[in-house]
Amino acid sequence: MRPLLRRLLPSLCSAAARALLGRRAVPMALRPAEAAAESAGVGGDARSAAPERDGLENIQQKKIFKENNEKTQQSEEPCAADSIDSLMAEMPFVDTDIEDECAMHATSELSIKKKRKRTIGREIEEGIERKKKKNKQYQPNYFISLPITNPKITGSIQAVQDAIIQKDQRLSKAMVRPGSLHVTMLVMHLSSEEEISIAAGALSDSKVFVNDLLKGKRVDLSFQGIDHFRNQVGFVNLAENDHTTLLKEIAETMKKIFQEKGIMAGEERAFKPHLTFMKLTKSTELRKQVKKIDSSLYDDFKNHYFGDEILHRFDLCSMFKKKQPNGYYYCESSIVFGEKQAAEPDDAELVSLSKRLVENAVLKAVQQYLEETQNKSRQTDGSPAKTEEAASSNKNESDNDNSK
Repeated sequence: MRPLLRRLLPSLCSAAARALLGRRAVPMALRPAEAAAESAGVGGDARSAAPERDGLENIQQKKIFKENNEKTQQSEEPCAADSIDSLMAEMPFVDTDIEDECAMHATSELSIKKKRKRTIGREIEEGIERKKKKNKQYQPNYFISLPITNPKITGSIQAVQDAIIQKDQRLSKAMVRPGSLHVTMLVMHLSSEEEISIAAGALSDSKVFVNDLLKGKRVDLSFQGIDHFRNQVGFVNLAENDHTTLLKEIAETMKKIFQEKGIMAGEERAFKPHLTFMKLTKSTELRKQVKKIDSSLYDDFKNHYFGDEILHRFDLCSMFKKKQPNGYYYCESSIVFGEKQAAEPDDAELVSLSKRLVENAVLKAVQQYLEETQNKSRQTDGSPAKTEEAASSNKNESDNDNSK
């Protein structure tokens, strides 16, 4: 405020001085007119004295105008610094710099607004980045799979998929391949080879606990009926029974084992075992075309019985690595248990066993035929030479048959 007053006070002083001098000068200028009026009202006796008074008054007026001019010039000179400081000292808020204060206030408001905008923008960006990082950090990329290998189940699901595709061709992109059919036990995020190794170790450790829960029992999982998640995922239900309850206990036990190893496995929601056979998330293009799966497409199979799967294996699978040729997921590690391998051989083993049985049966039949032929030849021709020749011939034929 002090610099502002220093600039304004000289002009204020000059204006005040002019106003005072103007008030003093006007009455003096009017005196000659008043004197003339008085002389006009007086008789001829006073006329003789008029020249003398006029001369005196002119002299006095000149002196007065001269003094006034000198005072005016003095008043127009800049006020001394001391006088300004003394006047300013008597004014309130003398120490407050109005210009600087206003400028500082305006600047501070602008800076605060800009800072607030920058802060809000930075917080939004940081929040988005933090959310992306968190989603990326905890997005599941591995899972524990219970593979579905029963041909009756896979065949029935294939029939359902074909029926749906006939009604809506677009949903062909949403179907899960028969080789990929599974029940998800746990999901997790593994960000390094070290964590993958730890997860494989946790799966191996869980085998002992699973066997303790099974206690040598065979677990048959019955699949019956179709349901959906928010019309985005279609799946086959597991029938509620003691075996399904045991499967839930196994999932909870495995979850604890993985968490003790430092692997954040599982989800907050309760575990609901199911067999997914279609989902819209398999295709981004499909989601633009189809927002929801119409449940009427599979009305005919809502209560259909698909078959039983014997619990015998768990796999640690990758969601994003290249799948195997049969359509099943890339498998990092597995544990096998139960009675399936001893009681119910796999299809490949059955085929191999059948081939061996057929080959053995054919070989025995050929040998029996050769023996019978040799006996007959001996009975018809008793010469030793012919008998040896026939025997060697039969032997060669037998060797040739075996080689085939």
